[in-house]
Amino acid sequence: MENDINIRKNIEYISKLEGNRFKFNENKIEKEYADSQKEKSSIAIKILSIIGGFLATLAFLGFLLIAGLYDSEAGLVITGSLFTGIAIWLNVEYKKLIIDTLSVSAYAIGLFLIVFGLTALDVGGITICILLILIALLTIGITKSYILSFISVLTINGCFIYLIIDNDVYGLIHVYDAILLVLLTYVFLNEAKLLADKRFPSKLYNPIRIGLMISLITGLVFVGQRGIFDFGIKHIWASSIITIPLTIYLISIIVKIIGITNTKLLYLIYTLSILFLIPTALSPAISGALLIILLSFLVNYKTGLVIGIISFIYFISQYYYDLNYTLLTKSIILFVSGIIFLLFYLFTHKKLRQNEKV
Repeated sequence: MENDINIRKNIEYISKLEGNRFKFNENKIEKEYADSQKEKSSIAIKILSIIGGFLATLAFLGFLLIAGLYDSEAGLVITGSLFTGIAIWLNVEYKKLIIDTLSVSAYAIGLFLIVFGLTALDVGGITICILLILIALLTIGITKSYILSFISVLTINGCFIYLIIDNDVYGLIHVYDAILLVLLTYVFLNEAKLLADKRFPSKLYNPIRIGLMISLITGLVFVGQRGIFDFGIKHIWASSIITIPLTIYLISIIVKIIGITNTKLLYLIYTLSILFLIPTALSPAISGALLIILLSFLVNYKTGLVIGIISFIYFISQYYYDLNYTLLTKSIILFVSGIIFLLFYLFTHKKLRQNEKV
């Protein structure tokens, strides 16, 4: 009820600012908001649905192993195609939770069987990845489902990472990260524009956003100095060519929103920002995670903020571990970085409080 009142107040406020030229459909706005609230409230159920689908997939694959279906490569591909098709059909025709869970399980099983069968038939990795990307794009276009769209986005990006690793072209991970950084920034900063665009289904916005975010973090792991994997990627700093300028750009947007106009203060903010970001040039994952935090803060996306903070802490810890400095020097670096962050927090918090009073 309180949120409904806030929506009406915001509509009235915008109407006063824009005048008669501002047109809106109040019923549709309320319906879209109600749908989004249902989607948010069921996020835990969706996570359980994905876990349930994964467990069901493992159980079914165990059954196939016992039944001996793995002996027929063509049978694997055909069965996988049937499961994938059934999953998409179920998701389009039925909107119940139990059906949603079944469709996730069937979709995961289908993709796995297709990959396993084609691999057994000695089909090349490039061909398999192209096929998976086409299936994922088809799924996004047909179902408009949160979970299947999310899985499809991860599948597409996972295929690109596989191709980079399989072909030993690790330098392309910088291109991969750069593309995702730009895409994610565009999606965040143009949320209203995308949701208002009739060509872009609003139901796809959230799964695409979170899918791109997780895909980006996966890519950043490879340039997070040691990261989880160590493929000997050269020129780690290359990704910083994108991460640092984008981070500075976001800081400039936040500064404008807060309403800072004092020239000396602006110089101080940008100087501190640059001083903090320069050491991260050798670990672009840190500035990449910071970018996610700033984007989530800018649009008040709490899930993204939590993911960004966790990633930031991990990449900072990894960077700290990899530095070839003495323990004292490392401690000083962390101490100074912490002071800079606290200053930013105190300053932005003070400005936001002033804006609220106004």
